[in-house]
Amino acid sequence: MLLVDKPKGRTSSWVVQQIRKRFKVKVGHTGTLDPLATGLLVVLTGRRTKHASLFVQLDKSYEVKVVLGVKTDTFDLEGTVLQQTDREITREELESVLKEFHGELWQTPPPFSAKKIDGRKAYELARRGVSVDIPPKKVTIHSLKLKEFQFPYFTIACAVSSGFYVRSLAHDIGEKLGVGATVAEVRRTRVGAYHIEEARTLDEILAGP
Repeated sequence: MLLVDKPKGRTSSWVVQQIRKRFKVKVGHTGTLDPLATGLLVVLTGRRTKHASLFVQLDKSYEVKVVLGVKTDTFDLEGTVLQQTDREITREELESVLKEFHGELWQTPPPFSAKKIDGRKAYELARRGVSVDIPPKKVTIHSLKLKEFQFPYFTIACAVSSGFYVRSLAHDIGEKLGVGATVAEVRRTRVGAYHIEEARTLDEILAGP
């Protein structure tokens, strides 16, 4: 098992390919991180790859930087801007809305996601301009804390259940505030009992024996 601090701009599959190429072993990851995201990616090798499903079900923690007043089709800054507004939101307004996001709730995955619709990944259909109706899924927010606020940006730390989309969380917060919101940065800090402080960069791992 390798705990990788995934670099920004790279897919989880790319990280797996680099490790497979370097060590000539069977490799698989245990939960996709978007290219925009950095942070903890648990990678399994050899016989341990058969245990990947056990890790997928683990709770996870993230730090997410969000920009208010912007809506995109991907729910992050890499997408096409659909709507913008200059209306200012106060810290008090934001904190009031954040209180609504706790415990069990229904969440709809982003249109550009790996969620499968009739056997096809949602993002594959979205890229072709196909409108898809993605059913909501029950997820859990164990904790949600506002770490920083400097309009139009704010940063939150959250601990959530498996299957949770932080891009959808940012989008839903923006909808509640009536101004839209989208993800600027994401960092996964925990998967189950494993923490980002235990991870190594991909370069460090590839330079190993």
